[in-house]
Amino acid sequence: MKNIFLLALGMFALGLDAYVVAGLLPEIGVTFHATPSEVGQTVTVFTLCYALAAPVFATLLAGKPIRKILALALAVFSCANAASALAGSLEWLLAARAVAGLGAGLFSPIAVAAAVALVSKEQKGRALGLTLGGMSTGTVIGVPVGLWVASRIGWQGTLWLVTALGLIGLIGILLRLPDIPAVPPPSLRQRAGMLANPLVAATVGVSFLTAVASLGLYTYVAPILQGIANIDTATSYFWAWGMGGMAGSFLIGAAIDWTQRPLHLMLGLLTLLTLALALLPTALHSPLLGYLPFLVWGATGWASQAPQQHTLLDLQPEHGAAAVALNSSANYLGGAVGAALGGVIIATGGLSRLPLLAACVALIALIIHTAILARFGASKMKKNRTAA
Repeated sequence: MKNIFLLALGMFALGLDAYVVAGLLPEIGVTFHATPSEVGQTVTVFTLCYALAAPVFATLLAGKPIRKILALALAVFSCANAASALAGSLEWLLAARAVAGLGAGLFSPIAVAAAVALVSKEQKGRALGLTLGGMSTGTVIGVPVGLWVASRIGWQGTLWLVTALGLIGLIGILLRLPDIPAVPPPSLRQRAGMLANPLVAATVGVSFLTAVASLGLYTYVAPILQGIANIDTATSYFWAWGMGGMAGSFLIGAAIDWTQRPLHLMLGLLTLLTLALALLPTALHSPLLGYLPFLVWGATGWASQAPQQHTLLDLQPEHGAAAVALNSSANYLGGAVGAALGGVIIATGGLSRLPLLAACVALIALIIHTAILARFGASKMKKNRTAA
């Protein structure tokens, strides 16, 4: 399992970069004289390019050594963050964030697939949890540290920190990660054909809607806190969200291995996520209770990835990396759509409604997942009877 930590280090840098920008929106807005909805599109372009990079580049780089692909991804990611720190206009920053998203989108699904390839079948859940836990640790530790750095030397200093972490991860992977056999991935047409399987399409759809609700709302945590409860300092709430995320990421792998019921675990996670988002506006008016929805939100949002990936690996065992990439694309495409829609809602004066609207989206995901559980459970029972 020691090699998994190298992948987790790269995911740490990705986690910091993907989520710290949400806390930097006010400072970036001041620098470029832009509104929260305009600056929020820096998150949209990052997550959109993240979503598009996974399937496209995984096909273009088919057959290349996995270690070199991971190194290339971190090189692109690090250079783009350096360009973000040097941005002299919002347009330049948007372009740099888009390229950073491409690097992150290439690295993340390949790293997850590599983690699974490095361990035995019995340790697959823990490998997934540890790799994704690197990203959540980048959030719980990196985001507050990044916000502290920004308060001292500006938001550009935080992006330089991300650049340095990406380069450290790049060096570690080049020097220490062993060669991993590269399984030829399916073509783009074959990837799209996966969605012809109703269970695959529905599972990916649930990942998409979960991200619309969770990641989309996260983008606007700072303005939500200020607008709903007149809270000017968001750092402690980012801590709560990140701590929940780290706990969820690390615990979910063991829970999957122990129960062998990823679909049932996902049902519980979506139920808790819906409740947390719905209760958030009310809880924010209490000094202590206001942190509870953030803890639950972070834990369930982060934990949801592993059972979804586990389910897709079961559904598409011959194309595991492509299935993981498909889920990763759905996750970050959902984040991009959520951030874009959130910006539109804020621009039309609907800031206070954002948490409840996000809860409604999570509820739709819960309803669809309930149908998947009924269908997939029946399919497995039928398969077992046939095998008997």
